[in-house]
Amino acid sequence: MLYKTPVRAVDRAVEALARSAELAVMEDGVCKRVVLSYGDCSPARCLEDADLEGLRAKYGWIVEIRYTWFGENLGSARGHNRLAKDCDLEFMLVLNPDIVIAPRVIQHLLEPFTRTGTGMSEAKQLPLEHPKDYDPVTGDTSWAATACAMIPSEVFRHIGGFDEDTFFMYCDDVDFSWQVRLLGLRVVFQPNAVVLHDKRLSSTGGWDPTPAERYYSAEAALLLAHKWSRPDLVERILTDFEAHGDENQTRAARTYRTRVAQGDVPEPIDGDRRVGVFDNGYYAKHRFEL
Repeated sequence: MLYKTPVRAVDRAVEALARSAELAVMEDGVCKRVVLSYGDCSPARCLEDADLEGLRAKYGWIVEIRYTWFGENLGSARGHNRLAKDCDLEFMLVLNPDIVIAPRVIQHLLEPFTRTGTGMSEAKQLPLEHPKDYDPVTGDTSWAATACAMIPSEVFRHIGGFDEDTFFMYCDDVDFSWQVRLLGLRVVFQPNAVVLHDKRLSSTGGWDPTPAERYYSAEAALLLAHKWSRPDLVERILTDFEAHGDENQTRAARTYRTRVAQGDVPEPIDGDRRVGVFDNGYYAKHRFEL
């Protein structure tokens, strides 16, 4: 999904994907066809016809490039669902536009599906590796970040895609991962599938979120706790946001209360808490703190 993404950033990402596709298709033979579908949620097109012609001229020999300008900001969940409707391939690789993949990422992400019971695989992000825990032997983990994750198209369709009615941005991937696990399938972290996530870092080397990122992550935290049957956490988060939160968090609390009053929240699931993990504000046990 694109949103005001510079052409040079798109070119860099496609160049990396093309190399990975070349190795996957022509050298290792793990797939036969790679299609790259961009959905553009920007107020004005990120890619003009000339830009697309240039990308196809350089990389079209190995990657089929599709582009749709939506003319509105659909958010990540709705935007990915819209693109997925046209997917006619066996697997879908969901990528952020600021992800640059290593040459053999496609092979590494496909590898877990050679074993039965895998429903989703996830790449390792650098320079900030996500701290959530995973089994060092099997790779099993609580959820997969769709900054770079592989999903069988059949699984995606069976679940019904991302929950676009609940999540605009953030936690749609946590929710989807837990839906995968509700089916009895595994979510697998692949540390050898390395990608660069070109995030803006603070002076101390940490993540420096924008106001929009702070707001939507706060809103998503409330909605995820509601959907996955944790009313105790909802009340705890609301109390914290309303008493001590910044303007983005207090706005998220107001939005949540409005949605509840209007009946615009999902019916809670996983009432026996078999799948959903809430650990000190995180959605998995963490190996280390950022």
